[in-house]
Amino acid sequence: MSEPVEGGRHRKPADAEETPEIGVEDVLAGPVMAAGDPPPHPPLRARRSPWNRPRDRVIAVVITVVAVVAGVLVWATSESRATVSQTADAGPALPAAPNAVPGSLTELWQARSGATPVPIAEGTGVVTADGNEVLGRDPLTGAVRWRYSRDLQLCTAALGWGRAVAVYRENGVNNESGCGDVIELDSDTGRRMAQRTGSAQLGTRLVADGSYLTASGTTLLNTWRDDLVETAEYGQVPALVNPGKQPRTGCTYGSVAAGSSQVGVVERCQGDPGDRLTVYRAVPKDADQPQVSYSQILAGYHAKVVAMSGDFTAVALPDQHLLVLYGPDGAESSAYPLDLPASDLAQDPAGGVPSTSTTASNVYWFTGSKLMALSRDNLTPKWTLESALGPGVLFDHQLVVPIQGGLAVLNENDGSTIRTIGLDRHGYTGPVRLSALGPVLLEQRGNTVFALR
Repeated sequence: MSEPVEGGRHRKPADAEETPEIGVEDVLAGPVMAAGDPPPHPPLRARRSPWNRPRDRVIAVVITVVAVVAGVLVWATSESRATVSQTADAGPALPAAPNAVPGSLTELWQARSGATPVPIAEGTGVVTADGNEVLGRDPLTGAVRWRYSRDLQLCTAALGWGRAVAVYRENGVNNESGCGDVIELDSDTGRRMAQRTGSAQLGTRLVADGSYLTASGTTLLNTWRDDLVETAEYGQVPALVNPGKQPRTGCTYGSVAAGSSQVGVVERCQGDPGDRLTVYRAVPKDADQPQVSYSQILAGYHAKVVAMSGDFTAVALPDQHLLVLYGPDGAESSAYPLDLPASDLAQDPAGGVPSTSTTASNVYWFTGSKLMALSRDNLTPKWTLESALGPGVLFDHQLVVPIQGGLAVLNENDGSTIRTIGLDRHGYTGPVRLSALGPVLLEQRGNTVFALR
């Protein structure tokens, strides 16, 4: 008898024994659930990437491109991108200076240095500054040892605290044109010692008193200590935080000098019956407010502050033909006749800074045609040299002054001439500023520095 068929297939009898099929395994079979067991968790599905869609990939590419472009722009416009700083080891010790100025001098080298009113010489190096570049040079050969340059033009450079201080032209607060980038460099190695953003004005010159450096300006004076932290602002402050702190507003400045941690300035203010001499502290008690020692109305106009030393300030009054000395309280202590051509004092000095130099004995003031020696103790006039081209410096232990046709070696006590040295300046007849380093004498003639030995 045949087996019953279900659905076109043979159906096994109910009592037939189950025989497993050979080679078949149910790998997905799970455990048998007992009654009341909770249902199993559904199987986990793989998380889909948020960047799988074409639109997401486009967004990712755009973000990457923007980040790269922004980074390139920051680098291209950054100070690091715009600065070249090549330092060097300090140069070898210079030969000892002779005991007296030699009878003749030979030109060793020359280099353009339009940003230095006075040659910068310190340690084992000479520093020149021109265009956008500050260079450290070998004093004997002029060879460049180190270099610092920016994509900005230099305003001025000078020696301060035994280092080269350069001021670059950069717009300051409120986008005002000015000389807002200040850098301090080791004169031997070119290593950057300090840097700051300031608000010095166009045409600025630097005035040093040994402890502080002041940047001149027609309406604003800035003073810095040796790490370039600003200690005082005097005048028309561009970023005025606390109004009413400045003594006067709307004044202009004719000339400025510094000494003994004080700054002296000739002010011209509307409504005053004459020029005004103001002396204030380089570091005031209140950082936001100048600390004025005194402010004195002068007799007449066209005054020039000449020098400061100790408690005394010397001021030239052209209308009265006087050199007047003022004491620590602003009172006139003495006055001396001033016999100068009118042309010497017709204009304010270049950059508002008088042409002076200082030794242990005297302060030397170049009037424009003459050299006046003032006692360093109290600025009393001692002697005058006719036909000078600039103030003197100590070179080989003697005072050397530039004159027409060469140099004069003078006695510091009475101004008597020890001897003169002929020098061919190749037709140049303008003012000359001197510096000395070991056996090398440096002359600044216009925009060029000449090294002589």
